[in-house]
Amino acid sequence: MSGRIPQQFIDDLVSRVDIVEVIDLRVPLKKAGREYQACCPFHSEKTPSFTVSPDKQFYHCFGCGAHGTAIGFLMEYDRMEFVEAVEELAKLVGLEVPREGAGPAPVRREQDDSKPLYALLDRAEKFFRQQLKQHPDAPRAVEYLKGRGLSGEIARDFGVGFAPPGWDNLFNALGRENEKNLIRAGLVVEKEGGKRYDRFRDRIMFPIRDRRGRVIAFGGRVLGDDKPKYLNSPETPVFHKGRELYGLYEARQALRQLPRLLVVEGYMDVVALAQFDVRYAVATLGTSVTQEHLEQLFRHSDEVVFCFDGDRAGRDAAWRGLENALPLMRDGRTLRFMFMPEGEDPDTLIRQVGREGFEQAIERALTLDEFLVEHFKQQADFSRIDGQARLVELSKPLLARLPSGIYRHKVVERLAPLANMQPELLQQMLGGSTPFTPAQPRRAAKQTRRTADATRQPPSQVRNAITLLLQHPQLAAQVEDTTALAGLQQPGVGLLLEMLELLRQRPNLNTSALLEHWRGRDEERHLFTLAQRELLLDAEQDDVEKEFLGALRGLRQQLLKQRYLELSRKPLSQMSAEEKMEYQSLMQEMRG
Repeated sequence: MSGRIPQQFIDDLVSRVDIVEVIDLRVPLKKAGREYQACCPFHSEKTPSFTVSPDKQFYHCFGCGAHGTAIGFLMEYDRMEFVEAVEELAKLVGLEVPREGAGPAPVRREQDDSKPLYALLDRAEKFFRQQLKQHPDAPRAVEYLKGRGLSGEIARDFGVGFAPPGWDNLFNALGRENEKNLIRAGLVVEKEGGKRYDRFRDRIMFPIRDRRGRVIAFGGRVLGDDKPKYLNSPETPVFHKGRELYGLYEARQALRQLPRLLVVEGYMDVVALAQFDVRYAVATLGTSVTQEHLEQLFRHSDEVVFCFDGDRAGRDAAWRGLENALPLMRDGRTLRFMFMPEGEDPDTLIRQVGREGFEQAIERALTLDEFLVEHFKQQADFSRIDGQARLVELSKPLLARLPSGIYRHKVVERLAPLANMQPELLQQMLGGSTPFTPAQPRRAAKQTRRTADATRQPPSQVRNAITLLLQHPQLAAQVEDTTALAGLQQPGVGLLLEMLELLRQRPNLNTSALLEHWRGRDEERHLFTLAQRELLLDAEQDDVEKEFLGALRGLRQQLLKQRYLELSRKPLSQMSAEEKMEYQSLMQEMRG
């Protein structure tokens, strides 16, 4: 499906959908005052701490911190992609999702063209499972699986099957009348001269499923001496190797809350680990780990562990994974690198040490910063000045890809001693900047108030204004000039002005729709944090307006002080007539 979903449609959809209805269909809610409650679906608890606000169309768990909009809930609870969640909500309220640059007719044709492929792939999976039970050659396959320690239960959970020897078993079973779609689905190969034959022959078969559980491809492990040992379906209209992860659907079925996701090299490793009740392993499908893979992984868990061979090829693959992961390493996410001992893979290692020993090895896996340091040590001698300079040179392009925030700051802190520098200086040399954060410790705020530079205002007023605007978007109507604070040099002012301008253009946005405008941006986490605080507030509308307008007046006053100090540093002889008049006016106002 092509074409971007217009933001205005998303705004209207979120404003029209009732989040209480959406969540209640999946998690039964009970009325509690003005809001609704339930035991949180994202962590185990006996006393309800999961709260849904019908006024703000927002949910929040006071236990685990889960929070979001109706779109976010479907993405977290049903494990949907953003577009899937939008389509699901649109269906609920009877809307058709529009696309910019793509009409509805081509979209429908694409969907219709894929339906027969899904149907054939589903029939193929049933055929392979049936052959594992009934075909005369099946005992060979069963013996192999038993030799790998697989139980019937695990084989069932992963849909393991058998492609018997022969050139056209599947071709004949699914009907030669489906020849064209069998080729499109990657199940049948067409050679020059028009000859067709089954792609998978005499192999253990592993169905590859998408996030909805639909079979989209297969992987086959040869039983004889044929090459290649492992064979995957080719790229098809429904299967793209750079996007899909084997075992992700099965992991989500086994565990509602994934503690981590372990990325291994092959589907046999995934199945073997599941046999030992490690049900959070996934595998790429003949490709390196892509950024699309990583986005999926972090959507389902905040901790991702790469499991590679310990040889040069494995470490090179790990480094490529690290480079792709850097732009996604926001605060709260963890990336680890686990390297197998020589001659071992996850299957053989877990047989030796068991689940407990294997998970202990995961806990010992290198963190991203540890892997960075280890990699840099191979490139330079940090005991020498030129080696320390080399470290800065190597780290600069990598750290530039890390989003601003605590995570980036911690990585810089880790590297600074190796470069024999203070973290602040290294951060400056790397081109870092201090990001806006929604909260500041009281001690730091007091210190800021004590500073001699009167242009530095504690960020609480900006934070307060943004929080009130999130809670009560209609307050934006009280602001006539949204650019009045544009010159104020204070963290968060740009965000406040952007919100005011957005609400000037779209005055009917509610809290939920407003938050959706910052999905995927650096400010998203901060805004959701502020929106969580809204559920704790209970103020009269008049009081809310007074507090909001008071915050804006305080910021305007701060802008005047800032301008006054700018002019006071300028010699009178260099001031224009207009600046002298402005300076005198500001001086009187400061004294008053």
